[in-house]
Amino acid sequence: MPKLASIALAALVALCAAAHAADTTPLERWRSYAGVSWEPSKDGADPAPFAGSVSAPIAGLHFDARGAAYVSTPRLVSADAPATLSVLDIRAQTGPARLTAFPSVQGNAVTAAPEQSLRNVLGFHVDRKNGWLWALDMGFVAGETEAPAGAQKVLVLDLKSGRTVKRIALDGVADRKGSFLNDIVVDERRRVAYISDSGMRSAPANMVGLIVVDFASGEARRVLDKHPGLQIEPGVKVVSHGSEVWPGNPLLLGINGIALSPDGRTLYWTVTTGTRARAVPTAILRRANASDEQISAAIHDLGALGGNTDGIVTDAKGALYIADVTHNGIVKYEPRTKTMSLIASDDGVQWPDTPAILPGGDLIFTSSSLNNHFAGSVKSGDERYDLWRLPLNDRKAKLR
Repeated sequence: MPKLASIALAALVALCAAAHAADTTPLERWRSYAGVSWEPSKDGADPAPFAGSVSAPIAGLHFDARGAAYVSTPRLVSADAPATLSVLDIRAQTGPARLTAFPSVQGNAVTAAPEQSLRNVLGFHVDRKNGWLWALDMGFVAGETEAPAGAQKVLVLDLKSGRTVKRIALDGVADRKGSFLNDIVVDERRRVAYISDSGMRSAPANMVGLIVVDFASGEARRVLDKHPGLQIEPGVKVVSHGSEVWPGNPLLLGINGIALSPDGRTLYWTVTTGTRARAVPTAILRRANASDEQISAAIHDLGALGGNTDGIVTDAKGALYIADVTHNGIVKYEPRTKTMSLIASDDGVQWPDTPAILPGGDLIFTSSSLNNHFAGSVKSGDERYDLWRLPLNDRKAKLR
């Protein structure tokens, strides 16, 4: 290409990028934490950070009906954290994130009975209708090659008392060595949960799948086992901040974020090492006799995402919001118009993960540089765990 043409092309790309950036909604760094702490505050001072904060990044985030925040600190790098599921005090805006183990420290103990205690939680769901929290336990912790028998499970916990309402075993529908139980979403009216198994521990032939859990019967069923629509896409690289994630040992993460439409009739998902979003009617997932071939025929391809993704969520109107780790922001899919667009981005966002909706309607998402933490490239003391806010309506969120 002639030099002048190259310059003109570069100028055009820059102009288009600037125009696109001007259309996005500004993001606000809502909270920023220097590590995490399970220690109580004394005399109003910031509590001492947990010594292993660098190995306990905040990943999952959800709010209850009153605006209380719950977070997960998965034990993927180290098993030393006092808890993998906690309540976050969002009133504090300095020092480490102030956490209180939920339902208790003992209820998060790695050394307790694996079928009863929470060992390694990444995904969970706060059920505002029933007053419950559905905790998805991956079962294994750092240093273990497989999950102990009974450790892979869903614990349904009462939000007020912390007591276990129900334990649903995932033995038989999840592999103790190969599964990577990533995310969970719940149809609160029907009391049916859907779980994404990314199968990362069995990469590159990921044991991907969807798990359907029925609260009433306590039964779990696996569907779309190793289905291509849930699988990593060949040749796709995960890119964050302009660089490939883990070059030489690439991130191979299948189905990751999942979300439900407000009426519970549609399940959405994305694949991190992939490029597209998909959906399927939940009615066919709930049919006990539906074959994988029948379910596969009902899947809808929603289109290209424009980047790699992590967590996803829907708002009360049914719009889908997707954490875009490539462009450091949020992609919106509008089901009514079938349009996909990057609506918010900021270079300060380091691996956007779980997006959650505040009771006031705005979106909050975690940013913890998870890719760098899991690669061991973040030094102790340098960790920053941020929550970012994206206004979704003209009204300001109830929580400031």
